[in-house]
Amino acid sequence: MSRVYNFSAGPAALPEEVLKQAAAEMLDYNGSGMSINEMSHRSKAFDQVIQTAEQDIRDLMNIPDNYKVLFLQGGASQQFAAVPMNLMQNKKAAYIVTGQWAKKALAEAKKYGDAVEVASSADKTFSYIPDCSDLAIPEDADYVYICENNTIYGTKFKKLPNTKGHILVSDVSSCFLSEPVNVNDYGVIYGGVQKNVGPAGLVISIIREDLIRDDVPDYVPTMLKWKTQADNGSLYNTPNCWAIYMCGLVFKWLKAQGGLEEMKRRNEEKAAILYDFLDNSKMFKGTVRPEDRSLMNVPFITDSEELNAKFISEATANGLVSLKGHRTVGGMRASIYNAMPKEGVQKLVDFMESFEKANQ
Repeated sequence: MSRVYNFSAGPAALPEEVLKQAAAEMLDYNGSGMSINEMSHRSKAFDQVIQTAEQDIRDLMNIPDNYKVLFLQGGASQQFAAVPMNLMQNKKAAYIVTGQWAKKALAEAKKYGDAVEVASSADKTFSYIPDCSDLAIPEDADYVYICENNTIYGTKFKKLPNTKGHILVSDVSSCFLSEPVNVNDYGVIYGGVQKNVGPAGLVISIIREDLIRDDVPDYVPTMLKWKTQADNGSLYNTPNCWAIYMCGLVFKWLKAQGGLEEMKRRNEEKAAILYDFLDNSKMFKGTVRPEDRSLMNVPFITDSEELNAKFISEATANGLVSLKGHRTVGGMRASIYNAMPKEGVQKLVDFMESFEKANQ
């Protein structure tokens, strides 16, 4: 069977070159006579894997020396708790709620302190990014939190909020490594890798060193204390060795493609193909305010649930898979991450065009 065009939001498509290299090295990694899945995380071979991966992501993102890169377990959802546990010195935090994941992060933070919602787009089903230029942020807030790209609803912060001098914490899971960022704008920037970077089971957290403290509350589990992980180079216990290795291959692939500037160019080009079609279609409609549209996740609908279901079924039969929208919103969603080639997006649009003609 030939490979399909996989529009899944995560776990998501990976570059074919990366998958082929991983397959070739599965039984014998780098002449070691064993798989990466079998070797000790304390071995010289794996030490080289994790060190190289860290250097490559530092190169790709221009990460300053005063930021630590941590390869952690538990996915982004575990950081919903780790963030307040490690940062809430004053027991205050401000959250901008633009979707399900920010909403869940806020609920988690409320367990550890006074976490307040300072802006939300819930009034219009999270279909836009609220104005964040002059928010009522408590003066003693320890940080301001955002989910930068909203996988479910297809919105993206095009401009970071005015935090009025407070630390910015950003969950970038679904836009990770899709475009250049200025790491200095953030105190903490983290993402689950299973959308745009690697296989599920790993979160990469990039944290400014002065925020990695020893004086966190006693209730903070040893494993969730950032200092534990930073002091041990992400090797306090056995990490997700396979996911780190795979991310390392993706980092090399990104470098070979021309880095994050080139990724941004490609992603803008791909998204334009799909959004231009949606803007001119009589059957399909995008659900996001145009100025807040994500380059990574594109939700769209027809006027009929029956037509939505028919479209998803026929698209799947044509090798265009995982287009069903999130269960909380319905409709369709095309996730067009770095590994999705331009041809895949064009094939989707061509199919949408023919489907529209056949079902008028």
